[in-house]
Amino acid sequence: EVQLAESGGGLVQPGGSLRLSCVASYSTFSKQTMNWIRHPPGKGIEWVAMIDALGSGTSYANSVKGRFIISRDNTKNTLYLQLNSLKTEDTGMYYCSDGDTPRGQGTQVTVSS
Repeated sequence: EVQLAESGGGLVQPGGSLRLSCVASYSTFSKQTMNWIRHPPGKGIEWVAMIDALGSGTSYANSVKGRFIISRDNTKNTLYLQLNSLKTEDTGMYYCSDGDTPRGQGTQVTVSS
């Protein structure tokens, strides 16, 4: 059973930074491509970033490219998302997933002045 727990969200001003974490509680995490997805208020789920199993390949949505960095530590079964130069439109619930749908409870990111 895939179990993922996100943390690290919060309220931040535009231009600020946050680091999200996602701890996986299952044994095959290190063999999987992982994604960060988000759900902005009033909108549908958006894919944000992807990282391959070894952490050597990454991909980003155009809206976050150059501002967000996805990484992982397979020794800790943990996925990360560094959010820099945050904009109000980055507000939403952020989830990690092995696919394109939320698996955990998510962590809320609110960007507001």
